[in-house]
Amino acid sequence: MREPFATRLEKRIVVCDGAMGTVLYSKGIPFSRCFDELNLSAPHLVKDVHLGYLKGGAEVLETNTFGANRFRLQKFNLQDRVCEINLAGARLAREVAGDDLYVAGSVGPLGIQLEPLGPTSFDEAREAFREQIAALVEGGVDLIVIETMVNVHEAHQALLAARDVCTLPVVVQMTIQDDGSTVTGTQPEDFTRQLDAWGADVIGLNCSMGPAAILETLERMAQVTRRPLAAQPNAGLPRTVDGRSIYLCSPEYMASYARRFIETGARLLGGCCGTTFEHIKAIKAAVRSLRPRAARFSTFVSTNGARAVEPQPAARRSELGRKLVEGHFPVLVVITPPKGCDAARELEAAQYLRTQVDAVTVTEGSGATARMSPQTLAALLQQRAGIEVLLQYSCRNRNVLSIQSDLLGAYAVGLRNILAVTGDSPQFATYPEATPVFDVDAIGLVNILNNLNRGLDAGGNPMGSPTGFLIGVEVNPCAVDPDLELRHFEYKVEAGANFAVTEPVFDVAPLVGFLKRIEHCRIPVMATLWPLTSFRNAEFLNNEVPGVSVPPAVLERMRKADTGDKARAEGVKIAQEMLLELRHLVDGVQIAAPFGRYAMAAEVALVLGEDRRSSAAPPQSPAPPAASAPS
Repeated sequence: MREPFATRLEKRIVVCDGAMGTVLYSKGIPFSRCFDELNLSAPHLVKDVHLGYLKGGAEVLETNTFGANRFRLQKFNLQDRVCEINLAGARLAREVAGDDLYVAGSVGPLGIQLEPLGPTSFDEAREAFREQIAALVEGGVDLIVIETMVNVHEAHQALLAARDVCTLPVVVQMTIQDDGSTVTGTQPEDFTRQLDAWGADVIGLNCSMGPAAILETLERMAQVTRRPLAAQPNAGLPRTVDGRSIYLCSPEYMASYARRFIETGARLLGGCCGTTFEHIKAIKAAVRSLRPRAARFSTFVSTNGARAVEPQPAARRSELGRKLVEGHFPVLVVITPPKGCDAARELEAAQYLRTQVDAVTVTEGSGATARMSPQTLAALLQQRAGIEVLLQYSCRNRNVLSIQSDLLGAYAVGLRNILAVTGDSPQFATYPEATPVFDVDAIGLVNILNNLNRGLDAGGNPMGSPTGFLIGVEVNPCAVDPDLELRHFEYKVEAGANFAVTEPVFDVAPLVGFLKRIEHCRIPVMATLWPLTSFRNAEFLNNEVPGVSVPPAVLERMRKADTGDKARAEGVKIAQEMLLELRHLVDGVQIAAPFGRYAMAAEVALVLGEDRRSSAAPPQSPAPPAASAPS
């Protein structure tokens, strides 16, 4: 009969099992399948894996429940079967383990971003973990293993959930990069001290890297905690051979490192991706006669969080920021990146607009179409045309690491104004096979920008010199769900937004109503105007562009004007009327240039008079560039 797990760990080294997914994959189960659901549909396969590790000498069998939380299961439409899948996983492992081995309930990350980078709150994350862990406890596990954690704060929520549900021992294992830090930049000394303070019974590492990087990081961790350590590395880094992922570390190599882990202070050993029955058998043989080593604890003082700086005032970050703060009512015109690598026409437009408006907005283009990088075009316009740029930056197709790299690069080349947007879904793209990457939404992006302005990375770790971005966000006064739009706006302001830009406005009344609702969290608001070019253009915007509503009166005016010069003149007139009506309601305006008609956008701004033009504008204006597309 087994003694309590904590007691066993005090006395001797305990060997855990290896990879569940690797073995299932070798049996022909594709990675696209929900491995956790196999607890219900193919329990014999799961039990075979457990039995293989039992024969290899494992003393702890982990349940096949790594991804069995409601967020990950939702991808397979299984979110309502969390309890069933976890309960089955625990019982399958227990059937194989019997009364002699320990069963560990495997709990992996939720697979989503938590606040402040994502929409899921800590409370929601804790509840999801609680739901999973409760089912594992009901199924009879002896301990909980929270593993492959990237974000230490997510690991904390899982640990809190485990404490809510049970008094079982809890192992918390982070996953690292080759330098020992997490993907979010947290150093091993820092996450170890945090997990120690939060009460994890065992602190360890799993997945991510091979044994060498795990050992180096474990040595750093051992200096800052007296808690037992755990090490479950991958069997090296995977290589693709004939379309299959192959891990190259031999069982003998893994076993040699197991002995080194013990010398560092590890008491729980095992393996992750690529680790097989043979690896565990070799590890078991290598450590059979070894005893736990005393912890090599030393004092370590973290400076994480101590180097954050106060962001500089918005008025000092850019000319646009100064004008918004001082009430100069800046006027911007939208420029869309070209399809191709020739930006000559956009440069010509910027040189023309430099004498007409305060700045230009470079967007990513509509419909998720492949175009020149907006960041590249923005740098070209600012450097060659000498006009200030507001860069629209989308979260789509960028993970957190690439977002930070892009933004640091943008700041290095002189871009100071960022309009943070979530981005279009690929369902609107020219390429139907395009797939989305949304690590964060616009709220998370604002948090990242605000962190950079404070000298911190996305994980809250000091990163050197701070940036000084002026942070803009989008807002839709005509949103279908105004309460949701208001909440999102409040979150953006709380995250650090400095100003907002509306969707195209064709009716003042909804905007006035929205401005009243945001009085408690008001930041400068710039309205977007769209000079209509034809009745067909107005119909298209009203019916096919999300977030845009063209009132019947405006549609009727454009219907009467129909097409051609008369229609464009009417579109400019409508936009000018809107601009005069909005002049004392908002803090600035952004004017679209439909179909590249920059002269139309500049003509709309003329209604404000000469007094609002930039004092730096030269007396002569070049001719406007020709439109490149019909209306």
